Amino acid sequence: MSNEVESKDTPTQEQVQQIPISELHPFEGHPFRVVDDEAMTRTVESISQFGVISPLLARPDPDGGYEIISGHRRCHAAELVGLKALPVIVREMDDDEAIIAMVDANLQRETILPSERAWAYKMKLDAIKHQGARTDLTSAQVGRRLEAADIVGQEAGDSRMQVRRFIRLTNLIPELMDMVDEKKVAFSPAVELSYLTREEQALLLDAMDYAQATPSLSQAQRLKKQSQEGTATLDSMCEIMNEVKKDDLAHVTFKGNDLRKYFPKSYTPQQMEKTIIKLLEQWQRRRQRDQAR
Repeated sequence: MSNEVESKDTPTQEQVQQIPISELHPFEGHPFRVVDDEAMTRTVESISQFGVISPLLARPDPDGGYEIISGHRRCHAAELVGLKALPVIVREMDDDEAIIAMVDANLQRETILPSERAWAYKMKLDAIKHQGARTDLTSAQVGRRLEAADIVGQEAGDSRMQVRRFIRLTNLIPELMDMVDEKKVAFSPAVELSYLTREEQALLLDAMDYAQATPSLSQAQRLKKQSQEGTATLDSMCEIMNEVKKDDLAHVTFKGNDLRKYFPKSYTPQQMEKTIIKLLEQWQRRRQRDQAR
């Protein structure tokens, strides 16, 4: 008699099946975008040459077909190539298990937009809490009990605080979230802006348009304070947004074409800068002499 006892929790070996693309559909509400960008072009080229090497993961859908857990981009690329079926691992999973698997698989991608990470973290956190997963384990590194946010961050290499900061972004209105994805609004100011009400965020868009500027961290923190105090108005936001930032005071930028016409073509940027400084010093000395008279 063998000494090896197979536990009921030991997963059976899963087999790869060929599933028609027509029977596969996206995971409902998944936050990861499938767009025809350069990365998709490379995926299409790879599949055209080698086929789909890594199988998709899906679960049976009670309404028919299969719901993709991971492999949305591969499925789209295969459709563009013209494939009719894909290699798929079919696994029975409840909603919480499917969400966690979907998030963990997609967070391994090289490029993740802030909005994608924010919604993925929120979905996984909600799923873990709904499962009632143990969070009473102790972390040896810091000697404290793990929280659900710790578990969310483990797979992605983020701290629980960073997980919470990303999840805050889900409180942004779509227009501001898009600006974060497009790097028009930096991450830290965006976290502060997430504490504004949706109505206040809409007003902020008008204030940003008025000032033709996006909030610095300091400005975002003051906007958050105004919101908490109930004093946030369009006028107060315009006043904050119309301020000259310290960074703007520290830098003066000239367009190359505007300066080049005043210098010989052979001058390097360093020579141009040296000449400008020298002329400014001469101008300052003349100004000081005039004031002394």
